Amino acid sequence: MRLYLSSFRLGDRPDQLVALLGEAGPGRIAVIANAMDSAPADVRQAGVQRETTALTALGFHPVELDLRTFFDQPKDAVRAALHDFPAVWVRGGNAFMLRYALARSGADTALVDLLRRDALVYAGYSAGPCVLAPTLRGLELVDPPQAVTETWGDQPLWDGLGVLDHVFVPHVDSPGHPETDACGAAAEHYRTTGTPHRTLRDGQALVIDGDQSQSRII
Repeated sequence: MRLYLSSFRLGDRPDQLVALLGEAGPGRIAVIANAMDSAPADVRQAGVQRETTALTALGFHPVELDLRTFFDQPKDAVRAALHDFPAVWVRGGNAFMLRYALARSGADTALVDLLRRDALVYAGYSAGPCVLAPTLRGLELVDPPQAVTETWGDQPLWDGLGVLDHVFVPHVDSPGHPETDACGAAAEHYRTTGTPHRTLRDGQALVIDGDQSQSRII
């Protein structure tokens, strides 16, 4: 399993993301921006463009994979699309919106399977790593889960993908980030409830190359 999970954007060590690709180096990468689906279309598009520009500068060839296009397709459609990419970049936004899109498209089970078979690198920041946890409970202190109901008329999902054995809390102790106080409150909630979690400051990334016992924060 290969993961590059940043607190904010590419973090301070994007070379470690490139390293996870091995000798093949950076190539095609799917940009999943569905955490921004509740944002105005122009804001969402600007967010996608920011990601593609940054990834291109690293040598990647980013292509947006909008999970909404798979909502009414057979579940194997998104699996086939993901097979075309050696890596995915899952950007930040609302974790509940992202989790909904992953489930409705079938990308959640497809990504978990690909990760377990070490068939791709999963990378991203903020909401992108957050959905890999066992649960999203506690993140309502940061992201409004009702955005799912307001956008799609459905109930939010509270289970994560279970790829990580702990909750991922970004933006902690990150002056200047608008969510740092809310993320600090979420981290305190996990501490008081005894919920396994890891906190990251902006600039840091959690890197896993193998099993979780080999994880490291850089």
